[in-house]
Amino acid sequence: MNPGHRIGPRWAAAGLAASMALAGCAVGPDYTRPAMDLPGAYKEAGPWKPAQPGAIDSNMRWWETYGDPTLNSLIVAANAANQNIQQAQAQYRQARAAADAARAGFWPSVGANASAGRARAKSNGVTGVSNSYSAAIDVSWEPDLWGAVRRQVEASDASTQASEASLAAARLSIQAALAQDYLQLRAVDREKDLYARTLEAYARTLKLTRSQYDAGVALRSDVAQAEAQFKTAQAQSIDLDASRNQLEHAIAILTGRAPAQFSLAPFPASQPWMFQVPPVPTGLPSDLLERRPDIAAAERNVASANADIGVARAAYFPSLVLSASGGFGAASFAQWFNAPGRVWSLGALLAGTIFDGGLRHARDAQAVAAFDASAAQYKQTVLGAFQEVEDNLSTLRVLDDEARAQDEAVTASRLSEQLALAQYRAGTATFLTVAVAQALTLSNERTAVQLRGRQMVASVALVKAVGGGWNAGALDTPDAQALAVAGRPAAASQPSTHNE
Repeated sequence: MNPGHRIGPRWAAAGLAASMALAGCAVGPDYTRPAMDLPGAYKEAGPWKPAQPGAIDSNMRWWETYGDPTLNSLIVAANAANQNIQQAQAQYRQARAAADAARAGFWPSVGANASAGRARAKSNGVTGVSNSYSAAIDVSWEPDLWGAVRRQVEASDASTQASEASLAAARLSIQAALAQDYLQLRAVDREKDLYARTLEAYARTLKLTRSQYDAGVALRSDVAQAEAQFKTAQAQSIDLDASRNQLEHAIAILTGRAPAQFSLAPFPASQPWMFQVPPVPTGLPSDLLERRPDIAAAERNVASANADIGVARAAYFPSLVLSASGGFGAASFAQWFNAPGRVWSLGALLAGTIFDGGLRHARDAQAVAAFDASAAQYKQTVLGAFQEVEDNLSTLRVLDDEARAQDEAVTASRLSEQLALAQYRAGTATFLTVAVAQALTLSNERTAVQLRGRQMVASVALVKAVGGGWNAGALDTPDAQALAVAGRPAAASQPSTHNE
């Protein structure tokens, strides 16, 4: 056997082995989660906070802790029909499709073609008509020698995770906004009930003042002052309708309906205030890395930007394209399967760029800058999350103390009003004393109702700030488990499981 024929397969085997070895590595830096100096505890704390931290709700139905069936049904409707959520869902599906498209780069492309022709030609003075028929299959494949495709898939997977986390963040944001609007609306209903009771009391006081005037023991100015007090309270009660209507319209939009298609019945005046501020376990500050979907989205964007560096650096190396084709070609179909009608070809192309005017270097620098920007955005998102938690912890603590003091003020003002009315009936006090006491009672009672509403809104804001029970482990893309592990402080500086 000719030695040259033995060398060919050896070189082919060596080339294949080299290709396999090169395919085992990927250019560009392996991803490491940006390290941050996380505090061991929150600055704000108080005896009202549960000592044992935990998930708010393992099924993420945190709104059920407020115990209102209407709120539950509204949030279910918003989850299904809110247009912002629908948009985020479509963007997530788009990201998943892009990841699938990136994976297609691992596979060869196969094409098929067939042709039939009839031609009239003149050669050497002879005119002839001939037929031609051909069919072929073409295969081409570019081995991922430098990991460009792997890095692109890596980037696409991370982008998919970021999109999924953004969907969770959008859903949580809508749920929180709806819950806050609803609780504020119910607080306005309570204010309306307060004014209804106050107007009844003011009407009785006006009647008493007129009786006192008719009996000659009160001045006409007392009657005018009582009437002014009654009308002022009536105007303030009417003014609350504007706030309630706006909140109702906002709830309608959040649930995917036009305001004209939605209405909420007032909270029954006979029903006691049923909402209680639920305890919100905050856990450790480091838990936010797993429990906040916006943080997870920002972190996955960093991972995607890191992989893009590898894609840019793979352009420095030559690309290898392997191609093959085979088929049949003849003047008639009957001749296709004869030996002369069979055609095939094999080929390999190794190509690289020698000079590009600094284009590859510029794209590399652009990818590095994009990574730095994503890392800074991630860190800023984490810091912003800490601020939100601290703000709402502080707000709840202050409102809790303020509500207790306000309840005592309400008790004292009611007693003062009762004593002033008794003295006025006995003729030992002027109506001005009664009016001042009644105005103080109304002001204190309205402040107490508003404080309760503010407490409910702040508790929802704290639920949102700590992630609403969401966890990064819920991400269903291939790196979900790695992301959940990377979220723990002990693993914050460990590289993810990417090709080396």
